[in-house]
Amino acid sequence: MIKLSNILKEVGLSEVFATSKELESTIKFLSGKKRVLLLTTSNRFDLPNEPKDIPKSTLLAEAIQKSLGNKAILMDVSKLKIHNCEGNVSRADGNSCGVKGALLKDKQKDPSGYHRCWASINNSDDELWKITKELFECDAVIFFASVRWGQTNAYYQALIERLTWIENRHTTLQEDNIVKNIAAGFICVGQNWNGEKVVDIQQKVHEFFGFQTPKELYWNWQYTEDEEDESKQSYAKSMAEFKDDFKIK
Repeated sequence: MIKLSNILKEVGLSEVFATSKELESTIKFLSGKKRVLLLTTSNRFDLPNEPKDIPKSTLLAEAIQKSLGNKAILMDVSKLKIHNCEGNVSRADGNSCGVKGALLKDKQKDPSGYHRCWASINNSDDELWKITKELFECDAVIFFASVRWGQTNAYYQALIERLTWIENRHTTLQEDNIVKNIAAGFICVGQNWNGEKVVDIQQKVHEFFGFQTPKELYWNWQYTEDEEDESKQSYAKSMAEFKDDFKIK
Protein backbone atom coordinates (compact mmCIF):
# COMPACT_ATOMS: atom_id res chain seq x y z
CA MET A 1 0.00 0.00 0.00
CA ILE A 2 1.30 3.47 -0.91
CA LYS A 3 1.38 5.78 2.11
CA LEU A 4 -0.43 9.12 1.92
CA SER A 5 2.70 10.86 3.23
CA ASN A 6 4.73 9.53 0.29
CA ILE A 7 2.15 10.71 -2.24
CA LEU A 8 2.04 14.16 -0.68
CA LYS A 9 5.81 14.38 -0.62
CA GLU A 10 5.98 13.53 -4.32
CA VAL A 11 3.72 16.44 -5.18
CA GLY A 12 5.53 18.76 -2.80
CA LEU A 13 3.03 18.84 0.06
CA SER A 14 2.90 17.34 3.54
CA GLU A 15 0.06 16.33 5.82
CA VAL A 16 2.01 17.62 8.83
CA PHE A 17 1.89 21.26 7.76
CA ALA A 18 -0.35 23.42 9.92
CA THR A 19 -3.91 24.39 9.04
CA SER A 20 -6.75 26.06 10.89
CA LYS A 21 -6.80 23.06 13.27
CA GLU A 22 -3.45 24.07 14.78
CA LEU A 23 -4.50 27.70 14.92
CA GLU A 24 -7.71 26.80 16.74
CA SER A 25 -5.75 24.65 19.20
CA THR A 26 -3.42 27.56 19.95
CA ILE A 27 -6.30 29.98 20.48
CA LYS A 28 -8.10 27.49 22.74
CA PHE A 29 -5.00 27.12 24.92
CA LEU A 30 -4.38 30.88 25.10
CA SER A 31 -8.01 31.62 25.94
CA GLY A 32 -7.29 30.23 29.39
CA LYS A 33 -4.53 32.81 29.99
CA LYS A 34 -5.00 36.21 31.58
CA ARG A 35 -2.59 38.24 29.45
CA VAL A 36 -0.87 37.19 26.21
CA LEU A 37 2.04 38.87 24.43
CA LEU A 38 2.27 38.31 20.66
CA LEU A 39 5.64 39.22 19.14
CA THR A 40 5.91 39.34 15.34
CA THR A 41 9.37 39.47 13.75
CA SER A 42 8.87 39.12 9.99
CA ASN A 43 9.22 42.31 7.94
CA ARG A 44 8.18 43.83 4.62
CA PHE A 45 9.12 47.02 2.78
CA ASP A 46 6.05 49.14 2.05
CA LEU A 47 5.98 50.19 -1.59
CA PRO A 48 4.68 53.72 -2.27
CA ASN A 49 1.07 53.84 -3.49
CA GLU A 50 0.68 50.07 -3.04
CA PRO A 51 -1.43 48.11 -0.51
CA LYS A 52 0.46 47.19 2.62
CA ASP A 53 2.06 43.74 2.36
CA ILE A 54 1.50 41.96 5.68
CA PRO A 55 3.73 38.90 6.37
CA LYS A 56 1.93 35.58 6.75
CA SER A 57 3.17 35.07 10.31
CA THR A 58 1.85 38.52 11.21
CA LEU A 59 -1.54 37.62 9.76
CA LEU A 60 -1.61 34.63 12.12
CA ALA A 61 -0.73 36.88 15.07
CA GLU A 62 -3.52 39.29 14.10
CA ALA A 63 -6.01 36.40 13.87
CA ILE A 64 -5.06 35.26 17.38
CA GLN A 65 -5.24 38.79 18.74
CA LYS A 66 -8.71 39.24 17.26
CA SER A 67 -9.89 35.99 18.84
CA LEU A 68 -8.47 36.77 22.29
CA GLY A 69 -9.60 40.39 22.40
CA ASN A 70 -8.24 42.80 25.01
CA LYS A 71 -6.16 40.17 26.80
CA ALA A 72 -3.72 40.05 23.85
CA ILE A 73 -0.97 42.60 23.14
CA LEU A 74 0.59 42.54 19.67
CA MET A 75 4.03 44.08 19.08
CA ASP A 76 5.99 44.26 15.81
CA VAL A 77 9.62 43.65 16.77
CA SER A 78 10.87 44.74 13.34
CA LYS A 79 9.64 48.27 14.07
CA LEU A 80 11.66 48.55 17.30
CA LYS A 81 15.29 49.58 17.77
CA ILE A 82 16.87 46.42 19.16
CA HIS A 83 20.67 46.61 19.29
CA ASN A 84 22.71 43.47 18.73
CA CYS A 85 23.74 41.27 21.64
CA GLU A 86 27.17 42.28 22.98
CA GLY A 87 28.26 38.69 23.60
CA ASN A 88 28.90 39.21 27.31
CA VAL A 89 27.94 35.61 28.00
CA SER A 90 31.30 34.42 26.62
CA ARG A 91 33.83 37.12 27.42
CA ALA A 92 37.48 36.18 27.88
CA ASP A 93 37.25 37.32 31.50
CA GLY A 94 34.13 35.27 32.16
CA ASN A 95 30.37 35.37 31.82
CA SER A 96 28.92 38.77 32.81
CA CYS A 97 25.53 38.41 31.12
CA GLY A 98 22.58 39.21 33.37
CA VAL A 99 24.63 40.09 36.45
CA LYS A 100 23.17 42.52 38.96
CA GLY A 101 25.40 45.31 37.67
CA ALA A 102 23.58 45.11 34.31
CA LEU A 103 20.24 46.11 35.86
CA LEU A 104 18.30 48.72 33.88
CA LYS A 105 17.72 51.28 36.63
CA ASP A 106 14.60 52.92 35.28
CA LYS A 107 11.22 52.35 36.97
CA GLN A 108 9.31 53.36 33.87
CA LYS A 109 11.20 51.01 31.55
CA ASP A 110 11.75 48.22 34.07
CA PRO A 111 8.96 48.21 36.69
CA SER A 112 9.56 44.52 37.43
CA GLY A 113 13.23 45.08 38.28
CA TYR A 114 14.14 42.01 36.18
CA HIS A 115 15.72 43.62 33.11
CA ARG A 116 19.48 43.07 33.20
CA CYS A 117 21.20 43.68 29.87
CA TRP A 118 24.38 45.64 29.24
CA ALA A 119 23.26 46.57 25.71
CA SER A 120 20.24 48.35 27.19
CA ILE A 121 22.54 50.40 29.39
CA ASN A 122 25.18 51.08 26.73
CA ASN A 123 22.66 52.22 24.09
CA SER A 124 20.25 54.93 25.20
CA ASP A 125 17.99 54.40 22.16
CA ASP A 126 17.62 50.65 22.70
CA GLU A 127 13.97 49.55 22.90
CA LEU A 128 14.21 46.01 24.23
CA TRP A 129 12.58 47.30 27.42
CA LYS A 130 9.30 47.80 25.56
CA ILE A 131 9.15 44.04 25.08
CA THR A 132 10.33 42.93 28.52
CA LYS A 133 8.04 45.40 30.28
CA GLU A 134 5.07 43.59 28.73
CA LEU A 135 6.66 40.14 28.97
CA PHE A 136 6.88 40.12 32.75
CA GLU A 137 3.23 41.17 33.04
CA CYS A 138 2.04 38.25 30.88
CA ASP A 139 1.45 34.57 31.51
CA ALA A 140 1.99 33.63 27.85
CA VAL A 141 4.20 34.87 25.02
CA ILE A 142 4.11 33.73 21.39
CA PHE A 143 6.97 34.47 19.00
CA PHE A 144 6.06 34.64 15.29
CA ALA A 145 8.82 34.31 12.70
CA SER A 146 9.60 33.43 9.11
CA VAL A 147 12.08 30.83 7.91
CA ARG A 148 14.94 32.34 5.91
CA TRP A 149 17.71 30.09 4.61
CA GLY A 150 16.67 27.29 6.91
CA GLN A 151 16.69 29.33 10.10
CA THR A 152 14.73 32.06 11.87
CA ASN A 153 14.73 35.54 10.38
CA ALA A 154 17.19 38.17 11.60
CA TYR A 155 14.77 40.12 13.80
CA TYR A 156 13.79 37.05 15.80
CA GLN A 157 17.40 35.94 16.18
CA ALA A 158 18.48 39.40 17.35
CA LEU A 159 15.65 39.41 19.91
CA ILE A 160 16.26 35.95 21.36
CA GLU A 161 20.01 36.65 21.67
CA ARG A 162 19.26 39.88 23.56
CA LEU A 163 17.11 37.89 26.00
CA THR A 164 19.94 35.51 26.91
CA TRP A 165 20.20 37.09 30.37
CA ILE A 166 16.83 35.51 31.25
CA GLU A 167 18.34 32.05 30.86
CA ASN A 168 21.71 33.03 32.31
CA ARG A 169 20.19 34.21 35.58
CA HIS A 170 18.93 30.76 36.61
CA THR A 171 21.67 28.66 34.99
CA THR A 172 25.09 30.31 35.35
CA LEU A 173 24.15 32.75 38.13
CA GLN A 174 22.00 30.22 40.02
CA GLU A 175 19.23 32.74 40.72
CA ASP A 176 15.47 32.32 40.36
CA ASN A 177 13.88 31.38 37.05
CA ILE A 178 11.90 34.56 36.35
CA VAL A 179 9.87 33.03 33.46
CA LYS A 180 8.89 29.71 35.04
CA ASN A 181 5.22 30.74 35.15
CA ILE A 182 5.10 31.98 31.55
CA ALA A 183 4.05 29.71 28.67
CA ALA A 184 6.01 30.38 25.47
CA GLY A 185 5.25 29.46 21.88
CA PHE A 186 6.84 29.68 18.45
CA ILE A 187 4.86 29.85 15.23
CA CYS A 188 6.69 30.23 11.94
CA VAL A 189 5.98 30.37 8.23
CA GLY A 190 8.25 29.25 5.42
CA GLN A 191 8.19 28.50 1.72
CA ASN A 192 9.99 25.22 1.05
CA TRP A 193 12.65 24.17 3.57
CA ASN A 194 13.37 23.22 7.18
CA GLY A 195 10.34 24.68 8.96
CA GLU A 196 9.73 21.74 11.29
CA LYS A 197 13.37 21.66 12.42
CA VAL A 198 13.29 25.40 13.08
CA VAL A 199 10.28 24.93 15.36
CA ASP A 200 11.94 22.02 17.20
CA ILE A 201 15.10 24.04 17.83
CA GLN A 202 13.23 27.08 19.11
CA GLN A 203 11.09 24.96 21.42
CA LYS A 204 14.33 23.60 22.91
CA VAL A 205 15.72 27.15 23.17
CA HIS A 206 12.64 28.23 25.11
CA GLU A 207 13.04 25.22 27.39
CA PHE A 208 16.60 26.33 28.10
CA PHE A 209 15.30 29.79 28.91
CA GLY A 210 12.99 28.29 31.50
CA PHE A 211 9.63 28.92 29.83
CA GLN A 212 6.79 26.42 29.85
CA THR A 213 6.60 25.00 26.30
CA PRO A 214 3.18 23.37 25.65
CA LYS A 215 2.87 21.54 22.32
CA GLU A 216 -0.21 23.56 21.34
CA LEU A 217 1.97 26.64 20.87
CA TYR A 218 4.66 25.23 18.55
CA TRP A 219 4.01 24.65 14.84
CA ASN A 220 4.81 25.89 11.35
CA TRP A 221 3.17 26.38 8.00
CA GLN A 222 5.18 25.67 4.88
CA TYR A 223 3.92 25.84 1.30
CA THR A 224 5.88 22.92 -0.15
CA GLU A 225 8.38 20.23 0.81
CA ASP A 226 10.16 20.60 -2.53
CA GLU A 227 13.27 22.49 -1.46
CA GLU A 228 14.28 22.91 -5.10
CA ASP A 229 11.07 24.77 -5.99
CA GLU A 230 12.16 28.38 -6.28
CA SER A 231 9.79 29.29 -9.11
CA LYS A 232 7.99 32.62 -9.19
CA GLN A 233 4.73 30.73 -9.63
CA SER A 234 5.29 28.85 -6.38
CA TYR A 235 5.88 32.02 -4.37
CA ALA A 236 2.91 33.70 -6.02
CA LYS A 237 0.58 30.81 -5.15
CA SER A 238 1.69 30.39 -1.54
CA MET A 239 -0.25 33.35 -0.13
CA ALA A 240 -3.53 32.20 -1.63
CA GLU A 241 -3.07 28.69 -0.22
CA PHE A 242 -2.02 30.09 3.16
CA LYS A 243 -5.19 32.18 3.41
CA ASP A 244 -7.28 29.22 2.36
CA ASP A 245 -5.67 26.91 4.94
CA PHE A 246 -6.36 29.32 7.78
CA LYS A 247 -9.61 30.79 6.45
CA ILE A 248 -8.07 34.26 6.44
CA LYS A 249 -9.85 36.84 4.30
